[in-house]
Amino acid sequence: MPINADYEYGNALKVYEQAQTDEEKLKALQLMLSKSPGHKGAESLRADIKSKIAKLKAKLSKNKKRGKRGFSLSIKKEGAATIVLIGTTRTGKSILLKKLTGANVKISEYEYTTKKPEIGIYDYHGVKLQCIEIPSIFKNFEASEKGPTYIAIIKQADLMILFFNTPEQKKLLDEELVKAEINVPIFIYNKQENIGDEIWKRLNLIKVQTKMPGKKPTYPPIALAKGSTIRDLAEHVHKDFLKNFRFSRVWGKSTRFPGAQAGLDHKLADNDIVELHLK
Repeated sequence: MPINADYEYGNALKVYEQAQTDEEKLKALQLMLSKSPGHKGAESLRADIKSKIAKLKAKLSKNKKRGKRGFSLSIKKEGAATIVLIGTTRTGKSILLKKLTGANVKISEYEYTTKKPEIGIYDYHGVKLQCIEIPSIFKNFEASEKGPTYIAIIKQADLMILFFNTPEQKKLLDEELVKAEINVPIFIYNKQENIGDEIWKRLNLIKVQTKMPGKKPTYPPIALAKGSTIRDLAEHVHKDFLKNFRFSRVWGKSTRFPGAQAGLDHKLADNDIVELHLK
């Protein structure tokens, strides 16, 4: 029998799925329970939620008695995409983060130098990309004190860059990622590649510049999802642009010739320049 849950329950479920700490998960579950359907067909759902609440309460109570606070860390998403740097110890994660973003990270010849996630912003031709270095992965990483929080950060990323030196290290990473049910797209780091271009190729994004008639293209460019149209661009720039749209002219790979006239359904390509003409 279907549970017929409404949008409020759906929103509560999203909050639970995005929760990073046990405290956040408990609050989200309690919200889910309050928003869940009350009819007989939803009894199994409500029982499952209550069971999860009981387990979390027991876990938090146990930690409190031990005099320990649950590890909590929240990283605000910034930029057009988030990239996480993941690997075993001493494989070059911090070096790349510093190279891309200029972040002031500690680089050492000793193992496990990175003790917490390190964050930097990479400027790729004007598009801001958030880069997060996760502390080195080890066996049974998710079961460690901080593992669940770091796994939650990884799951919210748009791309993972994987670092390892040996086949054994690669196997360990694969096993830990599978165990944690992480399905983020993976890019294996290669020092010989143009890393910036390789990262951009693997993100589901394009960058587009706009211009007004008789003016130069604006900078920085706007990042849009691949497959976006003039309509998506106009909505992104300003809601009135879509309402007052007449036509556009486009320079770039998406047109047969420079300055071709295009309508709202025209699909854009990376590095296109779009001139918007309004009523």
